[in-house]
Amino acid sequence: MSEFTVKFHGPAETPFAKGVWKIHVELPEAFPYKSPSIGFMNKIFHPNIDELSGSVCLDVINQTWSPMFELINIFEIFLPQLLRYPNPADPLNGEAAALLMRDPKAYAKKVESYVEQYATPEDANQAGDDDDEDDDDEMDTPLRKRTNGHVNGNGNGHTNGDSKKANGNGTSGEDLDAEEDEDEDDTMSDMGELSDEDDIMGKMDD
Repeated sequence: MSEFTVKFHGPAETPFAKGVWKIHVELPEAFPYKSPSIGFMNKIFHPNIDELSGSVCLDVINQTWSPMFELINIFEIFLPQLLRYPNPADPLNGEAAALLMRDPKAYAKKVESYVEQYATPEDANQAGDDDDEDDDDEMDTPLRKRTNGHVNGNGNGHTNGDSKKANGNGTSGEDLDAEEDEDEDDTMSDMGELSDEDDIMGKMDD
């Protein structure tokens, strides 16, 4: 699997027009027969994009992907269309969907405020910097599984975790059990030594 990021500019004549977003892309080994995973790394206010994880609800990626599609289609056609024509009936951001249906003008203003706060070129450049530091920490910790929070070909952003758990020192449950068994053996050995001393004391009393 290969990973990279793409700078994506909001489509013209929309509230997203001045925005710049860094998008994380993962290509599975079976690409183009299997769809890529994509996720926004800086915030965007849109009914079909999760504000926290950046996951995208886009049928052409989740359900109807074809090996005839190319990556450029995602950034020049599919994503611009999604921003232009959101689907509030199938939201990942319920607040954005409700606002769009209730008051489209207020929705457009909130989109523009998010662009000003979170989607400047500087924001796009800095997006993911904290995640990179967290990734370094996680790579040093054994037995921890990470999820990327991006939508994949099955339409979800989850991966299966490892059922084996670790403590704060990175020791597995099996290792802890082995250490406890060793402690019990040591304790039994100490008790045996005490018993020998009791026998000696008994002989001295005689």
